Amino acid sequence: MPPKKKDVVEEKPVIIGRMGTNLKCGIVGLPNVGKSTFFNVLTKTQMAAAENFPFCTIDPNESRVPVPDTRFDFLVEHHKPASKVPAFLNVTDIAGLVKGASEGQGLGNAFLSHIKACDAMFHLCRTFEDTEITHVEGEVDPVRDLDIINEELRLKDVEGFNKVYEELERKYVRGNEKKLKAEFDIMTKIKTVLIDQGKHIRFGDWNGSDIEVLNKHLFITAKPMIYLVNLSQKDFIRKKNKWLPKIKEYVDKNDPGAVIIPFSGAFESKLMEFGSDDERKAYCEEVKCETALEKIIVQGYKALQLMYFFTAGPDEVKAWTIQKNTKAPQAAGRIHTDFEKGFIMAEVMKFDDFKEEGSELACKGAGKYRQQGRNYVVEDGDIIFFKFNAGAGLTAAKKK
Repeated sequence: MPPKKKDVVEEKPVIIGRMGTNLKCGIVGLPNVGKSTFFNVLTKTQMAAAENFPFCTIDPNESRVPVPDTRFDFLVEHHKPASKVPAFLNVTDIAGLVKGASEGQGLGNAFLSHIKACDAMFHLCRTFEDTEITHVEGEVDPVRDLDIINEELRLKDVEGFNKVYEELERKYVRGNEKKLKAEFDIMTKIKTVLIDQGKHIRFGDWNGSDIEVLNKHLFITAKPMIYLVNLSQKDFIRKKNKWLPKIKEYVDKNDPGAVIIPFSGAFESKLMEFGSDDERKAYCEEVKCETALEKIIVQGYKALQLMYFFTAGPDEVKAWTIQKNTKAPQAAGRIHTDFEKGFIMAEVMKFDDFKEEGSELACKGAGKYRQQGRNYVVEDGDIIFFKFNAGAGLTAAKKK
């Protein structure tokens, strides 16, 4: 008799940070480095004040911007639907931090709490010289500025960590509550990275159990960071600035693997002044330079560990946001909870296959229309048609 198969326990990938799809990127940096200008051009509004004095932004401004995607554009053009809904990136403009913010300088505690409510950060630094726009540190030095902000964020985490750690230590060590051993050991591991080594938490080597503990506290330095370098319009167009190599050297040393995106708030503001897309396009061709906003939005979305699948037809083309490693039933639940509860199967086409074959029918004929079960992990850009049992027989479901 063959040996009985052991049940395979599937290990679910664990992501540092909040679970969910309504996640947001916060814009952080010193005062007067161009955060509110960036927010304004990113959201194509003038919601945020952009005045020449520190702390002109006190309450965080929030907006959401559509995620640009040529696949979505293709599906809209193909189906010409009555409704089209892209994916969106939620962005929060947070007032400038200063040296000592972790100790309350410059309204720092309020600002840092706003950062804690975000799930990833656009860390914006200034390289442009402008005598009319004061610099809180006296002179332009983006490497110094990056270091100030990163250290303030770490110190704020140290403050929050110490409160939790001291209470845990009191209960486990002095109170002899043995059930807390695993959590205490993990918090001690975090202490080594955050305090003893003086590093941001995201640089630690964390396993699934560690991350479960980290996610209870949502430390600021566990959040992913994208570095945005604000250049003058002239430097952005000519793609040169003396600080760029130094900034890259700093990031490579202190945040290896992080994304650095040069942009120009002045250039983007100039583009906004044109009355039509044709005028903007003509100007970009004239100066041989393109907007950096689309790249910034896409990278911000990816930093949140988000992706999306499509439902597509003549009624609606829609991008449904999910977290990476989401399985088909949970993806169906994004459309309606009944879809997840009564999930039967997902009928899936890859976007590239659909584009190549030209239709759903052609995909079926080419064997590229596949039925997937509840263990299927949805891939970015999948076009999906869900089938579920509503209690009174089989129902095919595609969101209108």
